Amino acid sequence: MVAFLVNKKRLAMETIRKDHMKYKLIIGLCLLGLLINIAYAARIKDLASVAGVRSNQLVGYGLVVGLDGSGDRTAQTPFTVQSLKSMLNQFGITMSPDLNPRLKNVAAVSIQATLPAFAKPGQKIDVTVSSIGNAKSLRGGSLLLSPLKGADGKIYALAQGNLVVSGLGAEGDGSRVTVNIPSTGRIPNGAMVERGVPDGFHNGSSILLNLHTADFTTAHRLAEEINKSFGNATSRALDGVTIQVSAPQDPTQRVSFVSMLENLNVDPGSSAAKVIINSRTGTVVISSNVTVTPAAVTHGSMTVRITENPVVKQPNPLAEGETAVIPATNIQIEQERKRMFKFAPGVSLDRIVNAVNEVGAAPGDLVAILEALKEAGALRAELIII
Repeated sequence: MVAFLVNKKRLAMETIRKDHMKYKLIIGLCLLGLLINIAYAARIKDLASVAGVRSNQLVGYGLVVGLDGSGDRTAQTPFTVQSLKSMLNQFGITMSPDLNPRLKNVAAVSIQATLPAFAKPGQKIDVTVSSIGNAKSLRGGSLLLSPLKGADGKIYALAQGNLVVSGLGAEGDGSRVTVNIPSTGRIPNGAMVERGVPDGFHNGSSILLNLHTADFTTAHRLAEEINKSFGNATSRALDGVTIQVSAPQDPTQRVSFVSMLENLNVDPGSSAAKVIINSRTGTVVISSNVTVTPAAVTHGSMTVRITENPVVKQPNPLAEGETAVIPATNIQIEQERKRMFKFAPGVSLDRIVNAVNEVGAAPGDLVAILEALKEAGALRAELIII
């Protein structure tokens, strides 16, 4: 009886252990599936942007002063002197039109800045200052108060401050060394916003999401995910870029709604098959969806070497002859013996790369192979040369 109870208890323990292992396996598979889904999903904020929420470019013109003799040479840049005279005139200092001060500590510069979305008056933004004359360096200079204008000609910010220049230059008699670009610098928080840009974020009963890359599949999936999370008929895809989403009218609720909206995960559609070739650098990028139809490829190169070994021929001592140079040409032809390889139907990117590596093709040779495959109609991808 005791042995029977012990065996029964042992069987019960084994059953519990097996069930425990089975549950652990199920949980592990579920977690693995969840990780796989997360790995391929992307947040809406990484795929799209809200229409109207954008930055704006600003540009301006000004003077940098306080340079250590590395400013503009006024003989070649008369606009620097004109700008200086105009500035001094605003402070009640009048200079004779015939006077041409030979300044070396002033440089005319262009100023660029980016006005972020929702920027309000009183906020500060970074500016980039670049010489537009023949100044050698802006190191140690200070930018005088300069307006920054938008594309509409209105002033949106005022810039002023000391420059931070990472480049430097040194020169001597017949030699010169330059590190980075000393004629360009930055002023962190160097401009103060004076005017905000109106936006349409709070207008209307809906907002528009614009995909960074046009794709009908991604637009459809994004609209479906929003409807699944916030209810049917909340959003609809207007085209391959724009998705219209119904949003609350109250500003606080709209901000909260967009915050939840942009953190939804969506599985984007796979991109179209493309082969991109940079003609300047020889860089070749092949997307994962590129395939080829059955095709046979062989690749090799021929090298011809021509060397000249002239021979000097001397006449006999008693002969009345002249020394002559007889040309002798040596021609060698070398041809690489590369095997032909064959692509099977629908071969993947890995096979293409391995096949090209087998024949030892350089980037320039790879471009020739891809172009030949495209001409033969075997490359199922868009060939883009930039």
